[in-house]
Amino acid sequence: MSEREWRFYIKDMLNFAYNVSAYTEGFTQQEFVDTGLNYDATIWNLELIGEAATHIPAEIRETYLTIPWRQFIATRNKLIHHYLGIDNDTLWSIIQDDISALVDELEKIVND
Repeated sequence: MSEREWRFYIKDMLNFAYNVSAYTEGFTQQEFVDTGLNYDATIWNLELIGEAATHIPAEIRETYLTIPWRQFIATRNKLIHHYLGIDNDTLWSIIQDDISALVDELEKIVND
């Protein structure tokens, strides 16, 4: 069985980022944290973004330097290993500041 093609992981990352946006739309930070279900689903999708990013070859990551690959991988690791110690301010900042930029960059790759 052959290794999955990296472009499929890009599409996965894009879909996971769309999910994060959908699950957090219309909430304030506190409302989001208090939702439970949306909170958990968002964390899961952020973990999946980071996991998919680990499957993007180094030469591809080096081609698309506008994407903070290491940041998303590090976020995944922190979310998985320190779930009970998640800083909600940092989490909300990622959602508000980084996800839309990630979507823009991933859409460019998909459309290349």
